[in-house]
Amino acid sequence: MFRNTARCLDALFVIAGGLLAHWMRFSTLAALPDTERLLIAFNCVLVLLMFPGFGVYETWRGKALGAMLARVAAAWLAVVAAALLLAFTLHRMDAVSRLWFAYSTLISGALIIATKCAVHVALRSVRRRGMNFRTVAIVGAPGFARTLLAHLEHAPQAGFKPVCVLDTSLANSVDALASSGARLNPRLNRLPVLTDPHAFAAKVRDEHVNEVWLALPLSEEHTIYRFQRVFRHDFVNLRFIPDVRSLSLFDHSLVDVVGLPTLNLSAPSLSPPQMWPKLIFDRLFAAAALVALAPVFAVLAAAIKLTSPGPVFFRQIRKGADGEPFSIYKFRSMTVHHEAEGQVTQASRHDARVTKLGAFMRRTSLDELPQFFNVLLGQMSVVGPRPHAIEHDDLYKDQVYGYMHRYRIKPGITGWAQVNGYRGATAKVEKMEARVKFDLFYIHNWSFWFDMKIVFITIFKGFVSRNAF
Repeated sequence: MFRNTARCLDALFVIAGGLLAHWMRFSTLAALPDTERLLIAFNCVLVLLMFPGFGVYETWRGKALGAMLARVAAAWLAVVAAALLLAFTLHRMDAVSRLWFAYSTLISGALIIATKCAVHVALRSVRRRGMNFRTVAIVGAPGFARTLLAHLEHAPQAGFKPVCVLDTSLANSVDALASSGARLNPRLNRLPVLTDPHAFAAKVRDEHVNEVWLALPLSEEHTIYRFQRVFRHDFVNLRFIPDVRSLSLFDHSLVDVVGLPTLNLSAPSLSPPQMWPKLIFDRLFAAAALVALAPVFAVLAAAIKLTSPGPVFFRQIRKGADGEPFSIYKFRSMTVHHEAEGQVTQASRHDARVTKLGAFMRRTSLDELPQFFNVLLGQMSVVGPRPHAIEHDDLYKDQVYGYMHRYRIKPGITGWAQVNGYRGATAKVEKMEARVKFDLFYIHNWSFWFDMKIVFITIFKGFVSRNAF
């Protein structure tokens, strides 16, 4: 019923857009030309035929508004393109006012998109008040089930209401537990917890539960098949939400590869177009920083030359995105010295190798400024996980789980770990584990505005650190 109403409204908006465009162009609604009538009728038919193919009338429950509106816009542009093709094919384009066509395209598209946006916002508000919801029963172990329940609790606008949980960890051993007299946990987040699959299926049927979510590891294939068989005659939405928390620290997104659904375990989920804002910002910010800091560079270069013998810049090979090696630039803060092959000694407090000027530069992060050249060359980013010496990579990659995932994106001058106090030497594995945890959180939750937040924090509190020496 709702979908049919939506289709009728979309067709009416096409007609309304065409009429309004004619009135705006010719200041009258009388004597609508035959060509305009043909295009309006053709657009109405195409909307009814093509919009379902674009998924415009699928449920938007629990989906991002921006992505859905983009789908609607793409569907409308496809309809308009088809209308243009028709006009050219019939050699009637000369009889169509281009201004009218532009007006009708914009007005009809705006009406369709604005209405769907308004309906979506209204439904979100209604669902927050506990109406227009769909009931959900969850199958899985308590750990992942609790995670799903937390997601649902923080997204009331999606309109999903959990009603019960089937604890698969207890379902597999319920007889043993019952015979031993152990007490079963009857509730999880105030929801009843069942241990008998038959009782669970009966509850789903008796209460007409709308959806069953199978929150199971990929190894529980037999359990998935079991519930597919159990509910094969029932009109209940059966969804599989794989519990892949133990498989990877990087990405669990589902992508299409040669027409096959593929679950990313350790591959970047962000496409190059999604990263364009970051790439553009990096180049512009680095160029502006190098121009603005040119006097500082000159003063520091002269000071380094005057206070200790050796080059102004220190270069060292580090790993970049996907492990590609590059030379990182820093102002030299130590006396020139040579270490054994394959060994890098981290600077420590009161390190004799660090010059007086170098100690000041390290505390204030001034020694890192030449890395803006690396950013300008595309080897680094302004924000990202800090790159470590290759010798340290070889040391920690087997000691810290997920360590090498940090190199799936470009390393940065500053990062989420640094603004949270994790700078300087990492003498203990625990310190590196904490730093990696912050880096992986950044990768999982990256957005352009997250970068801006880190830059803002760095400018106001991230340069000086007592841990840098």
